[in-house]
Amino acid sequence: MRCPFFNHTLVLLIDHGHEGSFGFVVNRMTDLDMGFVFREVGVDAEATATIDAPVLLGGPVSPESGWILYDAEGVPQPSTGRTIAVGDRIACSASLELLQRIARGDGPDTCAMVLGYAGWGEGQLESEMKEGSWIPVDLNYTLVFGTPVETRWEAALATLGIDPAHVVDSRIASA
Repeated sequence: MRCPFFNHTLVLLIDHGHEGSFGFVVNRMTDLDMGFVFREVGVDAEATATIDAPVLLGGPVSPESGWILYDAEGVPQPSTGRTIAVGDRIACSASLELLQRIARGDGPDTCAMVLGYAGWGEGQLESEMKEGSWIPVDLNYTLVFGTPVETRWEAALATLGIDPAHVVDSRIASA
């Protein structure tokens, strides 16, 4: 993609429908840590030192908003805030309750904080896919939580047998 923000990104698509789509970029780190996030939202974080969750830049839309992306297996769903299941084990939530549980050390063991999101209007994502701007891969828990953030794009391509060195912008290649 020519857009600098989305060049070499891996987006976890959260919702896709007739009205549009939204997802999170899961391979762009911020320079923030969870302690900063806890302080910003007023969460008392006694267990901050033991929390090793990345804080990701999830997209250019509303970077001041935050979502928790987490392994939902065996984790009680928060009673407050919106939570969306993404496949069998992955969920995302904007619940302050869940963030407080993470700060106390009784939330999900595997999680990431995502600031902002990527959004597409009606038909926009489909159009971008038709022009070859995106290469879809199947939902893969290991890509989201078991692969280092900085290698997720290459790892996603590898699931399709694609060498990143051979990925070329189709608009440039045809010029």
